[in-house]
Amino acid sequence: MPDAKEPKFEHRVPEGDNRLRQVCADCGFVAYENPKVVVGAVVTLGERILLCRRAINPRRGFWTLPAGFMELHESAEIGAAREAWEEANARIEIVSLLAAYTIPRLSQVQLIYRAHLVDPAISAGPESLEVGLFDYADIPWEDLAFPSVRWALTQFHSVRHLVHFPAFGNPPGETGDH
Repeated sequence: MPDAKEPKFEHRVPEGDNRLRQVCADCGFVAYENPKVVVGAVVTLGERILLCRRAINPRRGFWTLPAGFMELHESAEIGAAREAWEEANARIEIVSLLAAYTIPRLSQVQLIYRAHLVDPAISAGPESLEVGLFDYADIPWEDLAFPSVRWALTQFHSVRHLVHFPAFGNPPGETGDH
């Protein structure tokens, strides 16, 4: 069987578009590059919050929420539950959407949920050095991995006793560009 011809992509603005894209020089197919979706959760057991100390870069050794990239063919909620299992061996129940953040500099959209721990037995998964349940006052604020973790924890705390509230976005002045 003859080898299929490899597509020859070039960087140009396709007809009817206004941005540089990767376009096949032979057939005109546009290979769009789109933002990555990160899913995660502020997971609670009573008043305590689940945090994971990262075993991987970026920000190895810093604390974060259980979160990561969505996989193909999964819902955001299933992805958030999968990430909690992978990072903390935590079985969770998603309650509601807490926030949707945009991080343009990383081309990310982050969907962060409120969730409850179904089983208090947790342990570090392969991407975590350790996991822990923290009272809000005891969160290692100076050792949080990412600004969006701080945003989610702060916003969660402001609505922790509410059942219904509108989902948050980036805090005022936080564009996600730095």
